[in-house]
Amino acid sequence: MKLLTIFTAFCLILSLIFNRQKTWLGIKKGIAMFLKLLPVLLSMLAMVSVVLFLIPNETLVKYMGEGSGVKGWITAALLGSVALIPGFIAYPLCGILIDNSVAYSVIAVFITTLMMTGFLTLPVEAKFFGWKVSVIRNLVSLVAALFIGIIMGFFL
Repeated sequence: MKLLTIFTAFCLILSLIFNRQKTWLGIKKGIAMFLKLLPVLLSMLAMVSVVLFLIPNETLVKYMGEGSGVKGWITAALLGSVALIPGFIAYPLCGILIDNSVAYSVIAVFITTLMMTGFLTLPVEAKFFGWKVSVIRNLVSLVAALFIGIIMGFFL
């Protein structure tokens, strides 16, 4: 994270040296976009946090545990597609699920959909790319995640 911050600061300084007006215009536009999206992002984050708080870990293991089969993959795909969990929280959660006998193929589907799809964030994505592109991208990502789960099922 420090390296990224240093790199960003370096690029910002370099941009200020070459064209101060465009740099400040870009910063202002970026802040305006961020403030425009902030209410939507905060409300989605709050909603998902409440839902995840209400679902106990035992329930997750019940529906995604060993022997759950296709039901486990579908549950993992649905949870991954709607959850807004950063990677540094998702990976330890997957470790807990693995410790509770959740199959690696189910974990692969969960983590892949978590990182590649975002059905709750679809309205935000559609603002930038349009509905057609956003829906197609999410559906292709969902199919790819299920395919990755099948491949993981063969190898592990």
